[in-house]
Amino acid sequence: MTSESANLKSAICNLKSAVGAVVLAHNYQTPDIYGVADFIGDSLELARQASTAGARLIVFCGVRFMAETAKLVNPEAKVILAAPDAGCRMADTITAEALRLRKQELGDVTTVAYVNTPADVKAESDICCTSANAVKVVGSLPRDQRILFVPDRHLAAYVARETGRLLHESRLSTLDSRLPTAGIVPWDGFCYVHASFKPEDVARARKEHPGAFVVVHPECPLEVIDAADAVASTSGMVRLAKEHRAIVLGTEAGMCDRIRRDLPDTECWPLRRTALCRNMKLTRLENVLSALKGSVPEILVPEPIVARARLALDRMMAVVP
Repeated sequence: MTSESANLKSAICNLKSAVGAVVLAHNYQTPDIYGVADFIGDSLELARQASTAGARLIVFCGVRFMAETAKLVNPEAKVILAAPDAGCRMADTITAEALRLRKQELGDVTTVAYVNTPADVKAESDICCTSANAVKVVGSLPRDQRILFVPDRHLAAYVARETGRLLHESRLSTLDSRLPTAGIVPWDGFCYVHASFKPEDVARARKEHPGAFVVVHPECPLEVIDAADAVASTSGMVRLAKEHRAIVLGTEAGMCDRIRRDLPDTECWPLRRTALCRNMKLTRLENVLSALKGSVPEILVPEPIVARARLALDRMMAVVP
């Protein structure tokens, strides 16, 4: 650690205490950010933490939809995204207007929104899910319902298989009365990091790290999931790393930093070293300090959207408390 980093960390810790703030960091953040975070986790863990934080100020180190979720579940707190330009390319594949049009086209449909969506998309949805609980959330819905799953098509395919439901083409329309009413209709979005993995990456990892346990994220294509030893959210990857002395992670490469930090005796390698999310790497210690000083605009969600989006999140929490 450089003296500059040490000084920044000291200033952040002192200011956190002075202003009554908590810093939440996603697993894909850098080790520097881990060092000033009060809690590190995946989307579900961070949503839970935000709802019980009880802090006047939440500084979120992640991407915009995560900070919006923190605001939705903790509306009385001031929530600031440390790196205001940190978006999500998957979340950008869907808008509330486009979702409304799709629901009209499909007719009677239940919309399940992955948390990787903007707040106004959540407000147009019936229930939310995360990668950790998507199977349970969809499994809680009646089997005779048609489900519109947004926005990740790969997670939709995995959920359809795990719940034993029919996976439709994303272009499915009610214009053809012969089409079945039940099953999952996926949106055509994806995470560019996870969608880039191929079975060949798993084969190479097994050759380079013989005996290592290979676990991949459910946002990966099904053929990659089938080639791995297990599939798990990032929180699940942490749990699995505690059970294996050597592990390969098929997700954003920075996840290995989290494992090395918490489990120094566990050998951990990324499925591909170049699997990096540009937006997740935008946050710097300087950004966190600026956020604590009030130099970064807070996350604001219009009240009509808050109430409806919060309902979708509450329904998720009721299924997986």
